[in-house]
Amino acid sequence: MTWLLTRISRALMTMLLLIAFTFFTLAVSGDPAVAKFGEDIDLATLEAFRAKWGLNYPLWKQFLIYLNGVGHLDFGISFRTGEPAWDLVVSRLPATLSLMSPTIAVSVFLGVPLGVIAAMNRGKLSDRVTIVLAVVALAIPSFLLGLLLMFVFSVWLTWLPPSGIVGWQSYIMPSSTLAISTAAIYARFTRSAMIEVLSHPMIETAQASGLTRRVILRMHALPNVLLPLITVTALEFGNIIIFAIVVESVFSWPGVGRLLITGITNRDYAVVQVIILLTGTTVILANLLADIAYGYVDPRIADARLKGRARSAGLDVV
Repeated sequence: MTWLLTRISRALMTMLLLIAFTFFTLAVSGDPAVAKFGEDIDLATLEAFRAKWGLNYPLWKQFLIYLNGVGHLDFGISFRTGEPAWDLVVSRLPATLSLMSPTIAVSVFLGVPLGVIAAMNRGKLSDRVTIVLAVVALAIPSFLLGLLLMFVFSVWLTWLPPSGIVGWQSYIMPSSTLAISTAAIYARFTRSAMIEVLSHPMIETAQASGLTRRVILRMHALPNVLLPLITVTALEFGNIIIFAIVVESVFSWPGVGRLLITGITNRDYAVVQVIILLTGTTVILANLLADIAYGYVDPRIADARLKGRARSAGLDVV
């Protein structure tokens, strides 16, 4: 319990630092009144806008007011639309989640087997092909890959709709753009972890015992590869969100990523803060769940935590 409370405390502190960094960075990036009304805004309108939104207070007071609002689950109002920022972001979440869910599934079910096959055939043709494909997939920027897919399948072949959501076909290119680079990351990490496991003496012992290759893979190799894969999955949440912002802009996808770009362009503080707060919370929760999962996947970690609790209680640990 102490370990969990410590992790939660660190997560809350990280969230507070993230909120502060986002707030003050947006505050010094420009005047939202000028972004909304243009450079020719008259002084009376400017002062009225600032008074309405509390922008005439000192920055430290604005920050305390915002923190108080967050504490009461009030995330502010959009400067651009006048709607509650939270409602505006939540209305875009289904489109983003419907894009990210198949991306994560395809990345895992494609990247992990490729990494395993490459490691099992280290130095052979399949291994080299996997390495080359992974490097190429990671080298191509998401926006360029999206534009290439759009040119081939929408402009040239006219098979798929170029933008928006008009049916299940609309998911193919954005999901593929996201999944290709993410699957490459999974493939490389799985290959490295599998090679390390296969070089362990326990694998030689299992082979000397007469176990088949399939049994060794299923009973000894894959369970030991699971731990680094949990780490990669937790870290990839942040990368997928970043990639999604780019992909949604390329394909005019009506999701949170595109809303973030619009919010930054218009200096819509409340909307940008909600999106970053939601994103940060998701990444922190993913890492917290990964830490908890370590204890179930690797008994050594659970034993270490139990011994730590025993020592803190003044008990002798063998």
